[in-house]
Amino acid sequence: MHLDHDLNEKYPHRHTYSAPAPERPDGTRRALRIGLGGPVGSGKTATVAALCRALRTEVSIAVVTNDIYTREDADFLLRQAVLPPERIQAVETGACPHTAIRDDISANLEAVEELEETTGPLDLILVESGGDNLTATFSKGLVDAQIFIIDVAGGDDIPRKGGPGVTTADLLVVNKTDLAPYVGSDVEAMARDAEAQRGDLPVAFTSLKEEGGVKPVADWVREHLTDWATGSA
Repeated sequence: MHLDHDLNEKYPHRHTYSAPAPERPDGTRRALRIGLGGPVGSGKTATVAALCRALRTEVSIAVVTNDIYTREDADFLLRQAVLPPERIQAVETGACPHTAIRDDISANLEAVEELEETTGPLDLILVESGGDNLTATFSKGLVDAQIFIIDVAGGDDIPRKGGPGVTTADLLVVNKTDLAPYVGSDVEAMARDAEAQRGDLPVAFTSLKEEGGVKPVADWVREHLTDWATGSA
């Protein structure tokens, strides 16, 4: 069959990226980049805000947020004053969120590199994806590790359903555990299903309404920062 259209236009090239070099041009260690993904309403932005509050006196942090057509998540962080305004960058993806964190990461990569150049030296950059489904994963060209956040209100069968976000993320967070009695979710069953899906990969349970509720995630980030600084990650 004759094709009238150029194949490169009909089937666009999928962007691929290798992991960025861990050192800056001056030879010092660049910031650790951690991506946070998960479904809409799971608590990604609230987790980012809580992590900034927990870690900002210990390390130098910046944040990149992703929304399809708005700056809503960035504006939330600005209103909460979790970081100075110049340390928060917003990316408007204009398409499905996973496109900008996995397929064509150029806008996010530019934002990350600009933050390093203008507000650095930084120890940690958090890249928050827009709300997406259970298949959302980050390109290794953009982040060094990824956290996937689900919540009990989304249904206690989510860990059992799996998907790349649940099964392969470096850390799975089950958020809003305080709501479990009100939405009929079995947190213990979620823990069992998550372990069955993830094996030895860690799972954290959080309730950000409680004081110190983000501690399991903050401690995980601290461990990764230590490994990153010593070159063992």
